[in-house]
This record gives sequence, structure tokens and C-alpha cells, in this order.
Amino acid sequence: MTWGPCFMYYRCPQCGKKFKYAIDLIPEFGDAFGTCPDCHAGGVLEGEGARTKDDGAYEEVE
Repeated sequence: MTWGPCFMYYRCPQCGKKFKYAIDLIPEFGDAFGTCPDCHAGGVLEGEGARTKDDGAYEEVE
């Protein structure tokens, strides 16, 4: 059994957006991993792991 993708959940300190990155995309995003997709500020890590109960509140960055 697998839990599916693991995510890192962030909140932007500048604009307040909640977003998540799939951990397997670290090589693809490089230094931009964890930055807000709207304003490009560094996100504040709020959690990580398989999908959480409030997963829908976070926009997935692809």
C-alpha cells in the first residue's frame, strides 16, 4: 500500500497564499522550491508528509 505523493505545505508571509510542493519535484524547481507561485517570496513551512486533512486549502504548485 502506498500513501501517494508526499508534499511540503507552505504559507506565504507576504501575500498569505497557502501552497504545496510535491517532494519529488525538488530537482525540477531547484532554488525556487518552496517559493510562492504568485509573489515569489520564500514560503513558511507549515508541515510535510502525505495528504493532510486540510490538503484542499493548499494550491499545488506544478
